[in-house]
Amino acid sequence: MEVKDFDLGLSAMSGQPLAFYSDYRRSGATEILTYPTQLGRITVSASKRGCVSSVRSSCSESHYKAAAEREVVERFALDEDLSDVYARIDTDPFMSQAISELSGLRVTKNDPWETVLCFVISQFNNIKRIRGIVGNLSKAFGEEIRPDGETMHLIPTPAALASADLSAIRRCGTGFRDRYIKRVAEECSTRVDLGELYDLDYAEAKERLLALHGIGDKVADCILLFGYRKLEAFPIDTWVKRVVETKYFKGRKRSIRQIHSFAERRWGDLSGYANQYIFYQGRLNKIGT
Repeated sequence: MEVKDFDLGLSAMSGQPLAFYSDYRRSGATEILTYPTQLGRITVSASKRGCVSSVRSSCSESHYKAAAEREVVERFALDEDLSDVYARIDTDPFMSQAISELSGLRVTKNDPWETVLCFVISQFNNIKRIRGIVGNLSKAFGEEIRPDGETMHLIPTPAALASADLSAIRRCGTGFRDRYIKRVAEECSTRVDLGELYDLDYAEAKERLLALHGIGDKVADCILLFGYRKLEAFPIDTWVKRVVETKYFKGRKRSIRQIHSFAERRWGDLSGYANQYIFYQGRLNKIGT
């Protein structure tokens, strides 16, 4: 399928949930992404910033192929015209440069629980260690699937982690996050219906998430942005704070609340898109260090 403004590698590896449990590689001019789902192993092949050449499911039945294609279109918002997004967030020279250098980076939409788990694990952590922890938890507690005879594990459900011993969770390398993981899994498997957040507006949904154990401002916004595609969300981590202060406030310190207000005024209901370009451009160029 032809897709304008799509970079598979940037979209998958830019600190969004797929960066924590998918496999990405390049073969010549082709990008290849593989990740496990209930549909089996999905493989996406794409040319750089262009055509999605194939979407394959390890399950051979034709209806699985069609379902896999729908999954990829929805996950990467391939039916969304990024030119409209760019026209609205291109407000200044720094953002213009980020859009030019990161063209095709899309905000993905992921399973809400997977997003909750990934970003609870992400706190005070780096991508390599997050991937290791997610992989260990999946092997220990996730459903085993065997597409084409190859054993793979899905990300564990809230119920599976809620019933796990804390020591077993800790053996997966979680460190101090073990209690947060078990507690939020208990909450999401009993009293909290994550599906209800789809129907809430951004502020109400964020308030619900902040009431969960171990979820603060940044993690709540990551969940809303990548789990629900509530594009008003503007996650503020160390990199985003540094870049905003450096590029928009001449290096002067600003509080989290002030940065949220700034983003809302400047980018409004597309703040989440602006955020991804700020985050990745800041990381690539070590802005503010």
